[in-house]
Amino acid sequence: MPESSLPGGFVNTVVRVGDTVRRPASARTKFVSDLLKLLESRGWSGAPRYLGTDGEGREVLSYLDGHVAWEAPQPAAVSSDESLAAVARLVREFHDLTAGTPLAGDQEVVCHNDLSPKNTVYQPCRGELRPTAFIDWDLAAPGARVHDIAHVCWQYLGLGPAVTDVEEAGRRMRLIVDCYELPDRHRLVATILWWQDRCRRGIEAQADAGDAAMARLRDAGAARQVQAALQWVSEHRDALERSVR
Repeated sequence: MPESSLPGGFVNTVVRVGDTVRRPASARTKFVSDLLKLLESRGWSGAPRYLGTDGEGREVLSYLDGHVAWEAPQPAAVSSDESLAAVARLVREFHDLTAGTPLAGDQEVVCHNDLSPKNTVYQPCRGELRPTAFIDWDLAAPGARVHDIAHVCWQYLGLGPAVTDVEEAGRRMRLIVDCYELPDRHRLVATILWWQDRCRRGIEAQADAGDAAMARLRDAGAARQVQAALQWVSEHRDALERSVR
């Protein structure tokens, strides 16, 4: 069957073949396949199905039809309060399904570790786009609930210099943690800063080590953008922490 490239993939080449998605296998394939099989066995529809590998050794996943918010600008419904609340509830659902399983190990849950609008499938619901599933699970690993929620706050709210209303950003952070019902929200802002620092350092280190994809990211200014976001969150840390207490 003919292959068509899917947009948004900066690190991996991902193609669609019929009703399937093909992507390069990696050292994470076994863990991710076990995770997706677990979510399928629990009847959760918020992730693609793992269908095995093809003749070229690529992972084969089910294709999730819908709108993926991989570029700006986006329809207002993507960033609406209703969509943010739905994202938080979706994260809570798969966290709860993985809690206490062998895949979570000695951690609270299995985290996606790359939640963002670019990895979210939106579908029409009563006339408005709403998040229904997450894609790109290749960074999933055992972790703490707050790790994914911090990443959600950073990425879905675009926390950084482009934010002009700190109070409104804090209100929307509070909406996310309330809808998720996050217990240890006192760690939230510190974890956002941890993510941003880790991301910048990771891009720089892997680019220096010769990783071509990370080198392209760095050349495109990604590390500088993340550093600017970290600086912004640091400057507004007190206000953001007050907003989620």
